[in-house]
Amino acid sequence: MSRAMAVEVLNRYGTDLVGEPRGSDSECLAGFECFLNIVRALGMGSCISEVGAGGSSPPLLPFSPESNMDGGKRRRLRGSSSFDFKVPGRMFLNGSSEVASMYCKQGRKGINQDAMLVWENFCSKEDTIFCGVFDGHGPYGHRVAKKVRDSFPLKLNAQWDLHHKNRDGLSDHSSATGSYKSEGNGFRLVDEKTSPTDHELDETDTILTLRESFLKACKIMDKELKHHPDIDCFCSGTTAVTLVKQGLDLVIGNVGDSRAVLGTRDHEDSLIAVQLTVDLKPNLPSTSLSLFSPPFPPWEEERIKLRRGRVFSLQNEPDVARVWLPNSDFPGLAMARAFGDFCLKDFGLIAVPDISYHRLTEKDEFVVLATDGIWDVLSNEEVVDIVASASQSTAARALVESAVRAWKTKFPFCKVDDCAAVCLFFDSDLDFKSTDTKDKLIPEASIDQSEQLALLGEKGVGNEAEKKQQ
Repeated sequence: MSRAMAVEVLNRYGTDLVGEPRGSDSECLAGFECFLNIVRALGMGSCISEVGAGGSSPPLLPFSPESNMDGGKRRRLRGSSSFDFKVPGRMFLNGSSEVASMYCKQGRKGINQDAMLVWENFCSKEDTIFCGVFDGHGPYGHRVAKKVRDSFPLKLNAQWDLHHKNRDGLSDHSSATGSYKSEGNGFRLVDEKTSPTDHELDETDTILTLRESFLKACKIMDKELKHHPDIDCFCSGTTAVTLVKQGLDLVIGNVGDSRAVLGTRDHEDSLIAVQLTVDLKPNLPSTSLSLFSPPFPPWEEERIKLRRGRVFSLQNEPDVARVWLPNSDFPGLAMARAFGDFCLKDFGLIAVPDISYHRLTEKDEFVVLATDGIWDVLSNEEVVDIVASASQSTAARALVESAVRAWKTKFPFCKVDDCAAVCLFFDSDLDFKSTDTKDKLIPEASIDQSEQLALLGEKGVGNEAEKKQQ
């Protein structure tokens, strides 16, 4: 942000921040802290919160031979590779393995704020892979994205192991009043009278354990960011779409507007795209999500407004809904969920993941995780076709380069966004004999309503209407 822009912000919001307050003291304080963070970020190229840019450069990392993540001259260190040799099977730079391809390219908006990760034999778990892409925003978004990339998998594994130790306490799923059924991009409640078999319950334990582990790991991750001594997350944050594949089970956790899409075959053996996640935009209606049923809190736009946050679009981009503080036109975040961004956490923004499940079949070929730099210019079908037409080792690079070309063609006067993609390919030799053609029955999760409310951070939401009436 230039100094002239900072002066404009001060002139525009100064009355609200340091003059006679229009709202509560906490609202003024939140706005003032946001402004101070912007002042600290002078010269960092920060824009409206969705399209932030960087500050000081992150520590240099060894780049793979094909890496171009720094957007400039390539730095190659002796023994450099896409793999992190400190952790077997962990890959976070441009490159490929036998099962995955990943590529990231810096855009024209400043420092690269996208990050990505593939971790085979995740935390020494056999036949388990963790994948994720992370899209940072705000003055320190690049640091937040890398922090979540490095820390979240470990927190997820810790919660997973903790649930395994308490496995006996999770075994009594048959007493649930209902059960959940995997349905492409989420879970929905099915007939109470239907009860899964013992074999299905064994598999279901893994799914439910991962579901609860995702929820708690996200909560812990966001709390750590809030109190991080070296990363200012008040007006900076990141998305995260992460996936755990164990055997034939895929469990996806999504925070923000990055996306996961499956490349699979239909009954005519034609390649099609199936979106596994929902883009969590601020104006998303409650009917778009199916993970939790009432009486859990409402979703996205309704939730934000209940917390006194505001949702509206700017005149020059009417299709982009943004989240704003109650009494200041700031910060304008273009997503309803994110890690960090604590200036909005009291006004409807949450870091709770939307969790979806998919059981692999012999028709499924690969899954693509990518940041919105790709989805903004390419359709799901175009992405699947590009990946399918490339070799496995170059698929992610081909996808990113196609997206960059699309940016220049469709938006010639706009700056190209950062683009990151992870392509995970499925083994054609997998044993699908045990896979029922019907959807797996998933008993209701063991997280009770009070704990769910705590995870969502909905403290006091139910009392907002009462406060307004008083």
